[in-house]
Amino acid sequence: MDSAVHRVAVLALDDFATLDLGIPGQVFWAARDRGPLYEVVTCTPGGRPVRSRAGYGVVPDHDLSVLATADTVVVPGIHSGPPLEDGTLDDEVRAALWDAAGRARLISICTGAFVLAAAGLLDGRPATTHWRNAAEFRRLFPRVRLDPDVLFIDDGDVLTSAGVAAGIDLCLHVIRRDHGSEVANRTARRCVTPPFREGGQAQFIERPLPDPAGTTTAPTRAWMLEHLEEPVNLAALAAHARMSVRTFTRRFREETGLSPARWLAAQRIAHARHLLETTDLPVDAIAGKAGFGSAVSLRQHLHAAVGVSPLAYRQTFRTPAALG
Repeated sequence: MDSAVHRVAVLALDDFATLDLGIPGQVFWAARDRGPLYEVVTCTPGGRPVRSRAGYGVVPDHDLSVLATADTVVVPGIHSGPPLEDGTLDDEVRAALWDAAGRARLISICTGAFVLAAAGLLDGRPATTHWRNAAEFRRLFPRVRLDPDVLFIDDGDVLTSAGVAAGIDLCLHVIRRDHGSEVANRTARRCVTPPFREGGQAQFIERPLPDPAGTTTAPTRAWMLEHLEEPVNLAALAAHARMSVRTFTRRFREETGLSPARWLAAQRIAHARHLLETTDLPVDAIAGKAGFGSAVSLRQHLHAAVGVSPLAYRQTFRTPAALG
């Protein structure tokens, strides 16, 4: 990405989801590397105020013309309006989004996907939205390849996410894609949020909370992160958590949305990516430190996760500090 500050334009519509609207400004603002990496601006049709259900409105600094200057356009969720009710969109908004498409990256948070779909920008593409709105989304937009079971989907120039916290995950994913895992991890720490949840992780769809009287898998997850290089099996992890294998597996999935094996593989990939970006270690050594055992295994897992080999990943995302 160009070294110039990247402009993110947030499109706010009436009855906007309050947290969704605030996520881009907070997360992208927090992304810094010897200075700000993103500028976030907010716009509405005609520059008019828009209202929320939380008893306040927003008066933006810009109208839709700012979308023509944006590198990334973010559409937060809405609670009502034509995109949700009949799948239509105001002509002015549709035209502005189409003008931005192909030049700027388009991102939706939660039901913001209805806005992109109503503009016709998701036809034939994979997308996600909040699981509670999935049936209505499918009815209104049958041409969209909806997957309501994931946190977010990166389809290159168009990215969509599920509700609220998944929008944070997607913004961090974009920062990681633009500037690497070290910057994304620093941003996550600044926002006091977990640095990495893979997009394919399941949404939390009406799962019961773990029994508060019982134990949690969190200490075992922390232990796993501290021992990524060590081979582990499910029985050993369950023993560490002082649970049966069946109970451990069930509670782990309740708390993370993933099986222990898939969660561990994601953390190992994240650690390997960090080492590739920030160290000169040989690929064999990184494979060992990340728990993959061999360079061949690391190549297979990394290619499945991001589509490139370790050497290609290093060449693309190597940080200046590592080069020095």
